[in-house]
Amino acid sequence: MGPGAVQRVAPAGMLGSCHSSRVFAEAACDPQGHLQEKRQKFRDYERTFPMIRRAYALGALAAGALALAGCDGMLPGMGAGETALDIPEVEDGDISEETMIDITRQLSSDEFGGRMPGTEGEELTVSLLTERFAAAGLEPGNNGSWVQEVPLIEITGSNFAPLTITGGETALAFEYGSEWTGVTYREDDRTQLANSEMVFVGYGINAPERGWNDYEGVDVEGKTVVILVNDPDWETEGLDGTFNGRAMTYYGRWSYKYEEAARQGAAAALIVHDTDPASYGWNVVESSWGGPQAYAARGDNPPPMTTVNGWVQKDTAREILAAAGQDLDELSAAAKTEDFQAVELGLEASTSFENSFRTFSSQNVIGVLPGTEAPDEYVLHTAHWDHLGTCLPAADDGDDICNGAVDNATGTAALVALAEAHAKAGAPRRSLVFLAVTAEESGLLGAYYYASNPVFPLEQTVGGINMDAFLVAGPAKDVTVVGPGKSQLDDFLVAALEDVGRDLTSNPNPEAGYYYRSDHFAFAKQGVPMLYVDGGEDLVEGGRDAGAAVGAEYRENRYHGPKDEFDENWDWAGVMQDLQLFYRLGRMMAMSTSWPNWNEGDEFRATRDEACAAAEAGC
Repeated sequence: MGPGAVQRVAPAGMLGSCHSSRVFAEAACDPQGHLQEKRQKFRDYERTFPMIRRAYALGALAAGALALAGCDGMLPGMGAGETALDIPEVEDGDISEETMIDITRQLSSDEFGGRMPGTEGEELTVSLLTERFAAAGLEPGNNGSWVQEVPLIEITGSNFAPLTITGGETALAFEYGSEWTGVTYREDDRTQLANSEMVFVGYGINAPERGWNDYEGVDVEGKTVVILVNDPDWETEGLDGTFNGRAMTYYGRWSYKYEEAARQGAAAALIVHDTDPASYGWNVVESSWGGPQAYAARGDNPPPMTTVNGWVQKDTAREILAAAGQDLDELSAAAKTEDFQAVELGLEASTSFENSFRTFSSQNVIGVLPGTEAPDEYVLHTAHWDHLGTCLPAADDGDDICNGAVDNATGTAALVALAEAHAKAGAPRRSLVFLAVTAEESGLLGAYYYASNPVFPLEQTVGGINMDAFLVAGPAKDVTVVGPGKSQLDDFLVAALEDVGRDLTSNPNPEAGYYYRSDHFAFAKQGVPMLYVDGGEDLVEGGRDAGAAVGAEYRENRYHGPKDEFDENWDWAGVMQDLQLFYRLGRMMAMSTSWPNWNEGDEFRATRDEACAAAEAGC
């Protein structure tokens, strides 16, 4: 088994005793009747996430029934005809708070300049990580090298003309930055959008498997499409609906909307910004889209690209649509229905700007702790090291360095702290991979590059944990799960939470689509099961109101801005609590013999099954 592990569950077909059973089966053996309490907690959670029923309900009730009969060692997630997952029990890790503080402080210092890929800040970051990975006891992860080169191109726009709208009673002109923003993905010295006909296409979704096509019956070739942010049922209270109700699907992400507009032949795509469905304010759009934009090198056969991709303020959109004799609220309501049809606006859009280019290689940093018994089976830990560099200056002091202390110096520091802890405990049976990826802020580019060019075969990658932004808010009674009910990794999470005595809370902002906004998504699209767990909402001091206030303050005042800075007075107790959970999760997966999969019916299950069927080793 290796150090720090105790076998938790007997292999399928063998019976375990009461003390070795876990979660629901364990409770059934308890004379105090805790099974009913756990069932009730499960039902409460299930009301919020109906999809979780498939993952837990059958396993929970079956485990309870069999445990009452003979205390069989079944686990949640194990339904009829499925094999129990091997989830070993592990001890606490020796995780250094000093490491977390020191590395977060260094990465977010002004010296690192906001850690923009391709700058001196990247050089300093890569040097620090390789030094600390080596000191932690890891080995270089890429055939003797600590880094994987990621070819990128950076495009910087300048001399932006106003966005002008003609065709109405009077011409309209909107200023760049305050009323609209835009970029190009094309490698053209000058971008020119001239008298492009405008079409309102609702949410800009073409999803045949859901019976939905906002582009049906309209030709947008060479035109400018106006698109609503998120997807049609984002205001639904629950999670039932064509697009999963309040929980955003990938169709709600800006990246999908631009890609689909390009596939449809549009010359430009303008997304209407609205704070609630976007889950961030205009300041985030202005900071994120107002400077250099990095993209993965596209090669000889690039995908379709629009000429301009951009955003407009909600009031800007309202004024544009009014010039066409349309009402934004009425069109938005119509766009939520299946019979919506795109609306030709009878207006034309024009703008222009100049572009400069820089081609460079950025770097993913990779360290590995080789396994003892199954070194060719891998468990991933991911975090992005990059941030925005310089951004819109702060109004109070003119500071323009986006230091990215929370996002994501904390997650990057966590890679090192966890690597140190696992090395101290001794190598587990499987290999542990610690992957610090680049260019997340530019669209998960480093993660996508690794997932498309894996150093360690994806079919031999058991699964992983992504860490993106630890809000330093103090200890919490719970954790927030982003994308629950998707894979059997939830079983490992339930067991780990049981061990550390914390509860599981549904994502309070499912409409934000966080599962599609961080690096784990690049791996999920390739079939690798990935967990994304945030800090808790129910703080020990102040409860849920305090937790919500901390999150709101960060989003409104610091996220993607120059005020995301290190604070010497931070209370790290909650972060260390979270890291103990992540340590257990990683070690459980690395000590296990099981290959967790996506749940039946999940969007990533078919990709994983196909890869596993073709694999000679691994899953």
